[in-house]
Amino acid sequence: MELLQTLIWFLVAIIVLVTFHEWGHFYVARLCGVKVLRFSVGFGNPLWSWTDKKGTEFAVAAIPLGGYVKMVDEREGEVKAEDLPYAFNRKNVWQRIAVVAAGPAANLLLAVIFFWILFLPGRADLAPIIGEIQPGSIAERARLEVGQEIVAVDGVYTPTQRDVLSELINHMGESGPLSFSVKYPDSDRIYTSDAMLDAWLKDSMDPNPIAELGITFEKPPVVVGLIEDGPGKEAGFKEGDRVLSADGVNLSDWSGWAEYVSARPGQSIDVVVKRAGDLVNLTVMPVEEVVEGKTVGRVRLGGMYDQSYVRRYEYSVGEAFVAGVEETMRTVSFVFVSVKKLILGEISHKNLSGPLTIAKVAGSSAASGWMSFLGFLALLSVSLGVFNLLPIPVLDGGHLMYYLVEAIKGSPVSEKVQVIGYQLGLFLVVSLMVLAIYNDVLRL
Repeated sequence: MELLQTLIWFLVAIIVLVTFHEWGHFYVARLCGVKVLRFSVGFGNPLWSWTDKKGTEFAVAAIPLGGYVKMVDEREGEVKAEDLPYAFNRKNVWQRIAVVAAGPAANLLLAVIFFWILFLPGRADLAPIIGEIQPGSIAERARLEVGQEIVAVDGVYTPTQRDVLSELINHMGESGPLSFSVKYPDSDRIYTSDAMLDAWLKDSMDPNPIAELGITFEKPPVVVGLIEDGPGKEAGFKEGDRVLSADGVNLSDWSGWAEYVSARPGQSIDVVVKRAGDLVNLTVMPVEEVVEGKTVGRVRLGGMYDQSYVRRYEYSVGEAFVAGVEETMRTVSFVFVSVKKLILGEISHKNLSGPLTIAKVAGSSAASGWMSFLGFLALLSVSLGVFNLLPIPVLDGGHLMYYLVEAIKGSPVSEKVQVIGYQLGLFLVVSLMVLAIYNDVLRL
């Protein structure tokens, strides 16, 4: 059942992104007076088709792993005399550039729309306050300290844990100094320290920059709810209590506290909490509860992060759209930088992912809710748009490269050069796909 759901959501993602990509080509082609013969979602024999009054056949084909827009073009076969003025190859070079560029542009526009929808309800994330530092790690060598908040990485403002992660990802594969600006939560004074990187995470297949830096962000265990007649309330817990330790074991986050309690059903636990600046000693006896056939302990407290650690952002409709554009541009920059690092060997080719990984992420993101799936679609749409802009013949970017050369020199690139380019481009794209699928299999 899970495999079927993964396959369904993978197909949904591909159909949505490819259809919008081809719609970009189709829409601008018609604006430029090019006759479109077929708009197909999928490859192979049509399962359903319909022809509009302009002679365009809209089809849904049997293999839903792509799509295409077929235009009138003398290079692809004989064209009726009455259709010659509407042939793609007879349009001026700037019109052809517009038609080809419209596909990737449509994907970027779709990403903006998805990010816009995601930002409309506002967003929240945790402040990047260090809760733990691993001995001998990069963070320790940079003299970072527990309790400090990372306010900037290499001069880039990082108000949330997500921002720190994004900036660290941008430095994967690099060598040289990496600067951290930090402060303590109760102070405005900024301290700066540097870490030295040496081909950082270059050979990693599934990198975790936060863990590789050697830090764990603090997620403080704070009581925000008490269940009547529960062990926690009977033991004297109060809302606002921050759990510091259990049986002498220091606890820095709520999950650690929950795991400690879960492993001790029916066992007395001595707890130290911080309440209004004072330390309070409590003793609690977790009740036994059967979860998925296993007996676990429960004290029936409600917990969440201390609100002082939460960064909340609210947007108007216009502000959410601007944030969507900015997020799309950041993602575009990240994808281009990643491609550059792959080409230069600064990060491992093991980071390439193919359809199996995409399908797996599609299924897991859909299972996490529609917002998670929408975020996945936005990222994938940017990736599809950027990939198609690469100057590789057979991709949109390869066509654009030829047309830009034509615009500069005043005549088309020779047919011989184009044919050789397409052959090399096809070989490169197929090789990349094989490598990506190979990486997928290794991950599985």
